[in-house]
Amino acid sequence: MKITKQARRDAKQLFRSCLVNGLLDENRVRQVVQQVIAQKPRGYLAILSHFQRLVRLDVARRTAGIESAIQLPENLRTGVQTNLARRYGPGLNVSFAQNPDLIGGLRVQVGSDVYDGSIRARLAALAEGF
Repeated sequence: MKITKQARRDAKQLFRSCLVNGLLDENRVRQVVQQVIAQKPRGYLAILSHFQRLVRLDVARRTAGIESAIQLPENLRTGVQTNLARRYGPGLNVSFAQNPDLIGGLRVQVGSDVYDGSIRARLAALAEGF
């Protein structure tokens, strides 16, 4: 489905109306979707499609996944969360996971940003160099 410029503008305007202090408000998102479905303006499916994309991108941008080879101590977890909050702002949902394949180090993914400081990644880069 081709999304017109007007539908993109409308979706962006609806998205901005759902932000409260720079964070997405889930209740406002639900209300906006219900109102658009009830009113059915011209091209409302394209508007909702682009609006969904904007919401999905914002949720991904506010989600951080941290993988480590071992269970991280609480003080290290707090330090990582503090550094991520400083870099990406408040409202970041952080989840920690254990992945023994990393051998050591951390792999942090926030939205489309990936910081791979794992030993596995370094070994792969070294092997690629040969």
